[in-house]
Amino acid sequence: MFTSFIVMGCSLELLKPGEKGIVTVCKTQDETIRKKLIAMGIKTGTNITVEQQFPAFVIKAGNIPMTIDRETARAIYVRVIEG
Repeated sequence: MFTSFIVMGCSLELLKPGEKGIVTVCKTQDETIRKKLIAMGIKTGTNITVEQQFPAFVIKAGNIPMTIDRETARAIYVRVIEG
């Protein structure tokens, strides 16, 4: 009847290239990072795919690729999407 599922969440920084997540919360006390996230359109419910972690952290939010620093990636918490 029901298919099994796993609810797993973590900081975007911990995802490996190719993994996807949905933003659940952005946690930061740094106003600069908060404004940067707003300007990039990253908010609760945004789908994010990690494209690359090193040397630069490259993500795709929706269909838009962007480069962010590790501190910004650390502030974004996602629910991991399997598959």
